[in-house]
Amino acid sequence: MKIRESAENYLETILILSQKNGNVRSIDIANELEFSKPSVSVAMKNLRNAGHILVDGDGYITLTESGRRIAETIYERHTLLSDWFIQIGISEKTAREDACRIEHVISAETFAAIKKHVAGPK
Repeated sequence: MKIRESAENYLETILILSQKNGNVRSIDIANELEFSKPSVSVAMKNLRNAGHILVDGDGYITLTESGRRIAETIYERHTLLSDWFIQIGISEKTAREDACRIEHVISAETFAAIKKHVAGPK
């Protein structure tokens, strides 16, 4: 299922924050992404309606299986591409920014080939 880049970014952010802090609330996402609380609330409603997140009575957000799968895919792309770009001499800032853009549009086939290339011969 194809989802929008912004939704992928939110899911990736939820994954990262949950790994770092354990619990995630909308305010944490707003602070991390420097977005307004109302914008994040609308996005969370959309992600909840799409079945990618669950929000409990205290406002804590968790990823569903589909949300986690999407988030982990995007995060893997981001980290591998960022690290590879840095390794080949691109500044960290530019590498992370470029990886953030590319991670959403690269095909699974191309990413798999890059991943294989980066891993090197076995």
